[in-house]
This record gives sequence, C-alpha cells and structure tokens, in this order.
Amino acid sequence: MKPVKIRENIYWVGGVDWDLRNFHGYLTQRGSTYNAYLIIDEKITLIDNVKHYLYDEMIERISAIIDPSQIDIIVQNHVEMDHSGGLNILMDRIPNATIYTNANGIKGLKLHYKKDWNFYEVKTGDSISIGKRTLSFIQTPMVHWPDNQFTYCPEEKILFSNDGFGQHIASSERFVSEYPFSIVMEEAKKYYANIVLPYSKQVQKVLDLAAPLAIDMICPSHGLIWDTYIPELMAAYKDWAYNVTDKHRALIIYDTMWKSTEKMAYAIQNAFENLGIHTKMLNLQFTHISDIMTDVIGAKFICVGSPTLNSSILPTVAAFIYYLKGLSPKDRIGLAFGSHGWGGQGVPIVQHLLGDPKECGFDMLEPIKYQYIPSDEDLKAITEQLQNNISIKLEEQ
Repeated sequence: MKPVKIRENIYWVGGVDWDLRNFHGYLTQRGSTYNAYLIIDEKITLIDNVKHYLYDEMIERISAIIDPSQIDIIVQNHVEMDHSGGLNILMDRIPNATIYTNANGIKGLKLHYKKDWNFYEVKTGDSISIGKRTLSFIQTPMVHWPDNQFTYCPEEKILFSNDGFGQHIASSERFVSEYPFSIVMEEAKKYYANIVLPYSKQVQKVLDLAAPLAIDMICPSHGLIWDTYIPELMAAYKDWAYNVTDKHRALIIYDTMWKSTEKMAYAIQNAFENLGIHTKMLNLQFTHISDIMTDVIGAKFICVGSPTLNSSILPTVAAFIYYLKGLSPKDRIGLAFGSHGWGGQGVPIVQHLLGDPKECGFDMLEPIKYQYIPSDEDLKAITEQLQNNISIKLEEQ
C-alpha cells in the first residue's frame, strides 16, 4: 500500500475499491477510488479521506511518509461517507487536528458522526497558509451536496476538486496520462450524467469561479488525477453543464414482452435514420439505466417504449423513467410508444411521465401505440408518419 508522489511533498494516499459495482444505483463496472491527498509542509495537511473499509489502506500509505499523528490539518471537501468514512477513526488518533470545511460541512459532519471536533469554518475566498503553500477555498454547493467545496493550491497550481471532474475507475495508474484517454472521458461523462447532471446550473457557476485559476493539475476524489487534457475536460464540462445536445442524435429505449414493442422500436429507428439522425437502440433487458444516462447527455430525442402490463408499464421502463426524472435533463424531445392487448394504458402513462411539466417535462411528439402485433404495412406506416412528425418538430425548434 504505497503512496504515490504527485508533486514534491504532495502524495496520493487514498484507497482503491476494485470490487465496487454499484454506487447508489449507478453501475460502476470499472470499480472506483476514494482519493485522499497528503501535503507535507510546516503544517501537515490531509485533504479528504476514504470509505471506512479502506481506512487501513489510507493509513498504511500515510505511514510510509510520516507518523499519522503528525497531521495538523484535515480539509474535508465533502461530508458524504465515501469521502469522510475514515474520519471518525482518524480523529481518535489526532484529536487536536483542525478540520477545515464550510458551514454545511460542519453541520453535516456533526450529524453524521455526533462529534464536536475542532472545526474551522471557511467560505469562498478564504485562504490559509500551511507553510510554503497556501490553500484557498471555493464553495461549490449542490455539486452535488450542499457542503461540497473545492480547495486550490496556487503555488502548485493544483485544484482539489472533490466530486467535480471525477470518474469511477479502479486502477494501479493514478494519472490520466497513464490511462486510455477515451475511457477516462467516457467514465467522466458517465459520472456527470449520473451524479452531477441535476446540478448543471450550479456547475456553470463553479466553472466561472474556476476559470481565472491557473490549473496544471486537477485532483478529484474519485478516479484518475488530471495531469493532462485539462482544456478538453473543461470544454466537455461546459457542454454538459450548458446542456449542449445534438439534434441529429436519438435514443430509442424500450422493453418488450412478445416483441411487438421491439418491432415498433425498429420502425421508429428507420424514421430517424431516413432523416439522417443517428440512433442508438437501448433494450432495458440488457442495458443498465446508468449507462443509458451517459448517452442521454448528448441526445436531443429520447424515445421510450413499453407494452401495457397490468394496466401500467413494465417495471424496467418505470425504473428508467423515474431515474431519468431524478437526473432532470432539460430541453429534450420525447416520444412514447408501445403495444398493448385489450387495455392500452401503457403508452399514455409513458406520455404523461415524459411530457408533464411536473415529471420530465419533455417536448413530446405524437405518441405511437398499436394493438397486439403490427404487420409490415403497419410498421411502414409508423415510420412514415413519425418521419413527418419529426420533420415538423425540428422546424419548430
């Protein structure tokens, strides 16, 4: 359990969670890391810590550099237990250390751990000297909890960004420059889509606050350290935060019982492709909702299909729509479709959940439903009618 030197007297001392596969309903096929950073200066400083079951890893890495009892300062950028889970044990070893965090951080830590540690409240613009280095603080509320903050070291041009710019990747590599960039960006996009997306307005403000900073390295609390590709990362975050979508990209998301809804899905695909709009077919039986959200980030058209089941919709479709609603993508064009037997309630339910302003609030195309099994002629008619409706909708945009 060796530390990793990232600058002179600055070390990564976090933990690698190789087996993590689910993070609040978000599928993490590549595992994750919980990153903590140790700065050796006149005042020895630890920035964030780890989940409780990786505490021993963190302490072993710290102990390879110093005796942990020498830590003077803990900067707690976030209360959530994947970043603070080791704090309770650590503070038993260093009860006189000062914890620097914002007002919501103090409140949250007290509610989590029921301890009145030596807290010091910081606000945006506050700075502390730890010797040769300075640490300044930027509050980033609701990216993604009220207590989130960034910590910036101007002498090193390092931004300790907590949940900002993170990815769920477990690896022996610690730096983006050591790992395939396309995978890092895919995981950064997935992280944004499944964690940060509802707070995009707050991210816009954070990007504005970070813009004047000279940044040579970004040290997030999950995944790899950004020692390169920082302009590309910032450009991507700006697109995601400002909801840049592609009107030539459509997602067709569905589940099916006896393949009738699936046949309709492919007829719908034909309509989009005839108009030169790229499509992606996403069967909920085989595709996890968190992976779908990664595609939702850039797609203008969100089509959701379900057959009617027990006067409602399939559970997989319901789970996806409510997950989608919680993550709150804006300004999308929606389509509800599906087959039914004698009842036909499924498509109106999808139409309501996608289109109602109190639900997803999408701008909806005319819904498409069919009783029992559509013939080839029926499918051709679906394609032709939808193609016309899409063209009209695009003209309205």
